[in-house]
Amino acid sequence: MKFGVIIFPGSNCDHDAYWAVQQVAKQPVTFLWHESHDLENCDAVIVPGGFAYGDYLRTGAIAKFSPVMESVRKFAAGGGLVLGICNGFQILCESGLLPGALMRNVGLKYVCKPVQVRVENADTPFTNACKKGEVLTIPIGHMEGNYFCDEAMHQELVRENRIVLRYCNARGEIAASANPNGSLDNIASICNQGGNVVGMMPHPERSAEAELGGTDGVKIFASLVTSMALR
Repeated sequence: MKFGVIIFPGSNCDHDAYWAVQQVAKQPVTFLWHESHDLENCDAVIVPGGFAYGDYLRTGAIAKFSPVMESVRKFAAGGGLVLGICNGFQILCESGLLPGALMRNVGLKYVCKPVQVRVENADTPFTNACKKGEVLTIPIGHMEGNYFCDEAMHQELVRENRIVLRYCNARGEIAASANPNGSLDNIASICNQGGNVVGMMPHPERSAEAELGGTDGVKIFASLVTSMALR
């Protein structure tokens, strides 16, 4: 099993994700350069957080043209596991690997704090270590985390159980007061139709060790390891 973490100009969570895979999940991992088509035989690819290409034009709008993303699209089409975290989620939406878009937070302010999310789908390769309805505490850090799609796509996401995580309060209740960015239906994470591509705004790599204040993010990486072992 081998993970790959993409590096774009402006990525700033790539080393965090690398550390979580190598030191916490204890799995082989390599960096993947944005200008290369070579995914180096990785079994899972992480598109990390940060500000790829400075978020010029809009988040992810330039990164989607990187040579590496052409390979990621082919990899995903073949069933490869792809996790986009924060800016990575934005890039996956811009690249057409996930539907919808991430817009400016409703408050027009950068939000950085631990939040609670409820697991809506525990049957994905990214959440199988969780239980449906489980509440996880994972930090966010974004300016454009306000997920939006049209009503037809929203109904499709609901119908196909493709909403993976939703912002909630500590009791697991889905409430407007628990929504940190105005995201449609409190959506914090979605997957593609095949379930092999997931985008999430919370940063699991920032809650992977007790020293960081929590370890709920470990469950995302543990889920991936289990999924890869069963392939």
